[in-house]
Amino acid sequence: MLESGILMSLGQVRAGILAAVAIFSAVSFSAGQRPAVSENKYKSQEIDEHTGVPVLMEHLPNYDAVAPKAVFATDLATLKRALGDRPQLDLIDFTGGTEAVTAHYDAGKLLIIEYSSPQQSVEADAQFQQAAAADPTLEYRRTGNYNALVFDVTDKAAADSLLDQVHYQKQIQWLGENPFDQIGKERAFIIQTESLFVSTLLVIAAGIGMAIVGGLIIGSLFFLRTEKRRRRMAAFSDAGGMTRLNLDGFTPEILPDRLLRD
Repeated sequence: MLESGILMSLGQVRAGILAAVAIFSAVSFSAGQRPAVSENKYKSQEIDEHTGVPVLMEHLPNYDAVAPKAVFATDLATLKRALGDRPQLDLIDFTGGTEAVTAHYDAGKLLIIEYSSPQQSVEADAQFQQAAAADPTLEYRRTGNYNALVFDVTDKAAADSLLDQVHYQKQIQWLGENPFDQIGKERAFIIQTESLFVSTLLVIAAGIGMAIVGGLIIGSLFFLRTEKRRRRMAAFSDAGGMTRLNLDGFTPEILPDRLLRD
């Protein structure tokens, strides 16, 4: 009886373990078959982790309203299918990871281009400006690293208002310490040192200038006082007026108040 009870208990434990393993395997398999939310079906370099949509598309003005008809492109053929064969589109260089998104608005057809480097965006900026100057139905503006164009413009003010809603919202987040912070601190220290050096020179120059001016004023006053005293003297005397030699007979008499008395 005791042995049979032990065998029954061991069988129940073994059955429980096998059931737990089966349940764990089923859960793992179903989790592996579940599709990822942020699947990159657009082949974009930057995808929103929550929606799986390229970040560039979400920067379209009034994105929720135009999202169903918005077109994301990483090649010229896709862009021409959405906007038609326009000569301005041939200016876009899609090599190196360039991305574009377009959508229709009341003000016109908006196209936002994001190049993989600011240098490419700057180089394309000059070409797009020339194209916009030659076509009155085209409005263009560069915002941050975005080159935005509005085609088929009939109202320039409405097109400008649409371009005002295009914002470059990319932010760089450093995993460690921002290396540019140290550069900023060094620049601030250099500016403070230069300011202190210039201020010190100005103070020294002002002190020297005040000393020179003060010396000139005091020297002039002393000279005028001495000259005035000299002019009051009737004749030269190296004894302060107490003793004179009357060799020419013109020297006035010695004043009694200038003589020493017992």
